[in-house]
Amino acid sequence: MTTAEKQHFDVTGALAGRTATVDQIVADAWRDTLAASAPSGAALLAVGGYGRRELFPYSDVDLLLLFANQRIPESGRDAISAFQQRLWDAGLRISNSVRTPEECTQLHERNIELNVSLLDQRFLTGDAALYQTLAERLPKFVQGQRDNLARHLFVLTRDRHSRFQDTYHHLEPNIKEAPGGLRDLQLLGWLNQIGAASLTHPAEIEEARNYLFLLRTLLHQQAGRDSNVLTFDAQEWVADQLGRDPAAVMRDYFRHARVVNRLVLRRVETGEARASSLFAQFRDRSTRLSNTDFTVLRGKVHFRTPQQLDADPALLLRLLQFVARHGIRFSGEAEEQIASRLPAIRAHFAQRQALWPAIDEILTLPNAILALRVAHETGVLEAIFPEMEQIDCLVVRDFYHRYTVDEHTLVAIQTLTKLPDPLYADLLSELERPALVMFALLLHDIGKGSPDEGHVDASARLAEQIMHRIGVPEADRETVLFLIRAHLELSSTMNSRDLFDPATAEHLAHRVETVERLKALTLLTYADISAVTPAAMTPWRAEQLWRLYLVAHNELTRELENERIERADASARSAFLEGLPTRYLRTHRESEMDAHVRMEEESRQRGVSLNLEKQGSVYRLTLVTADRPFLFAAVAGTLASFGLNILKAEAFANRRGTVVDMFTFADPVRTLELNPSEVERLKITMERVVLGRADVRQLLKSRPRLPAPSRKARIEPTVAIDSQASAMATLIQIVAQDRPALLYDITSTISSNGCNIEVVLIDTEAHKAIDVFYVTREGRKLPAEMHAQLRDALLQCLA
Repeated sequence: MTTAEKQHFDVTGALAGRTATVDQIVADAWRDTLAASAPSGAALLAVGGYGRRELFPYSDVDLLLLFANQRIPESGRDAISAFQQRLWDAGLRISNSVRTPEECTQLHERNIELNVSLLDQRFLTGDAALYQTLAERLPKFVQGQRDNLARHLFVLTRDRHSRFQDTYHHLEPNIKEAPGGLRDLQLLGWLNQIGAASLTHPAEIEEARNYLFLLRTLLHQQAGRDSNVLTFDAQEWVADQLGRDPAAVMRDYFRHARVVNRLVLRRVETGEARASSLFAQFRDRSTRLSNTDFTVLRGKVHFRTPQQLDADPALLLRLLQFVARHGIRFSGEAEEQIASRLPAIRAHFAQRQALWPAIDEILTLPNAILALRVAHETGVLEAIFPEMEQIDCLVVRDFYHRYTVDEHTLVAIQTLTKLPDPLYADLLSELERPALVMFALLLHDIGKGSPDEGHVDASARLAEQIMHRIGVPEADRETVLFLIRAHLELSSTMNSRDLFDPATAEHLAHRVETVERLKALTLLTYADISAVTPAAMTPWRAEQLWRLYLVAHNELTRELENERIERADASARSAFLEGLPTRYLRTHRESEMDAHVRMEEESRQRGVSLNLEKQGSVYRLTLVTADRPFLFAAVAGTLASFGLNILKAEAFANRRGTVVDMFTFADPVRTLELNPSEVERLKITMERVVLGRADVRQLLKSRPRLPAPSRKARIEPTVAIDSQASAMATLIQIVAQDRPALLYDITSTISSNGCNIEVVLIDTEAHKAIDVFYVTREGRKLPAEMHAQLRDALLQCLA
């Protein structure tokens, strides 16, 4: 907390003041309700945060009513109800329990939170003698159950951390529950109280506590309730109150959270190890790994001679190799010995020297990600690569990424080392130098710390500087630079191009040049997307990336066929195929083509033929009917009216005027899965709309409107029209604020301007929609004079 913040916000005084006020309200309520009516032998205790005198503006007030025995007369129960009502009427959110001293000194395996809350108990009023009975028994109970209490606390902490992917680097963090937050600070205090660990680094802990207390106080004030999540809007409000930049406020938060998280993990790991017989066996075995540089004690790596670091800072690289090979973390003593020497270490690595062989080996070893994480946590990574300091705890607020830039980088590398998809795991095994992909991931976003320069160009510039300094061979340097400069290429292509357009394959083949580069770039893209949010790499997106890889691979190996579909014979299939684009052949199996032929025959009798099927995590709707104006828009609007999210759409028309429209969509709230009748209702509604018997505009009126984003989060719409990217059609790329029926409005506008939609690619990043349309007019690209007119019409629609 800065000096200015301390002057303007006396958080500790404010918490103590509110606690004192609540103490008085509670004491008055006790006097007027329970003091006269409750049976003898009753006391009132503050527990939890209230017991610690840490009452934030809208915190719950945790109370424990202590009775001598469980037999409470009816008058006593009525008095308790009156007491509770009095506090609720006073505007307090109370959470209370009724216990006896015996219950308070028993281990509650299924309600361990009760035992933990009593660690912070405080006498308020009532029978002081009864409270004294508990006060004398409680320390003996705590000491007797110290190991059990610690074990439960470790389990609760691990479970809580796992809900946040075991990282504090969330861009919208929960400052109470997430790793490194207030709950972790409380854990350190509880472990100290029960004698399971002692507090170290008190100055750092006190500074972190003050900052977290300040943030939580401001969050409560901003929300007017018990709010603990620093949303983007809340960050702006808090920053305004502090007179600071939101990114700077968050950077300080992450650095304080890192201090708390590291101390907590050290305590938890030490406690778990002490209690684990399996770990004891591992510890015995791991001591055999000791060598002339390092000793392994109690499952942690120690320097044999810490002073050796002064004469030979390269010892750190050997230490990271040791960690990457054996999967054993630094000891606390080793971390402190490194921290005291960081300036000298930084000066040593600033000199040009041949570090690449050692780094290459680290990235090749099985526990490379652990070595990188430990290096980052201790400042070693930034000492070796000072350019990375720019992204330490850096917040780039694009409303799509979940993590800070440095954490995104490490999550991407971790994904690459533990690929969940066998297709991509096999692809990784085919790479000759996977370490180059990991090194490119390590550096691919370091340019985000240079806001005045495009991050890809800045990352490449800084990477080139780093690789020159550490002696990366020229061939390896070229590969890493290519991957950094092209790291957005495949994801951009997935979002903005028809994967089966020959121009797409030709463009990618020209860009990557070799199959080996294509494999490396595909894996880097998979890891990069996966590290955006835990749910970013959906099965659908993984499939699309794989298809793109195959398309480019086929082009590079000259396996694509370029002939157009012509009528080969008098068969029904040949007649159906005549006039369809060649990509139809590449995107459909023979069984699918035959099914479309049968659907065309059915559509001649009924006007339309529909097929809806679930494919993994998505649904696919195939519709065959005679072409007509606004058909595509009507189908898109109907799907939107059911709350379904369209992922991709394609439209094919043959020379007979038959249209085959295919929509791939997600069901975000599982409406179709949980309500089977909705599937049939969707098909019936779709058929009625296509045949002109229902108005899609009326259906869309029933869709609830999404809340508008904050002013600073709003996306300004853009429309780009390109007639050069495809040999067959004009591309229209639209970036806009996502909302229900957006695709319907866009496609209606395109159709009303006399354009035919061939292919649509849809992607959504948070509340930003990125849609690409391949359109034609009378079978050709749009004439140049139409571009401005259509762009204006679309911008008006989006506005």
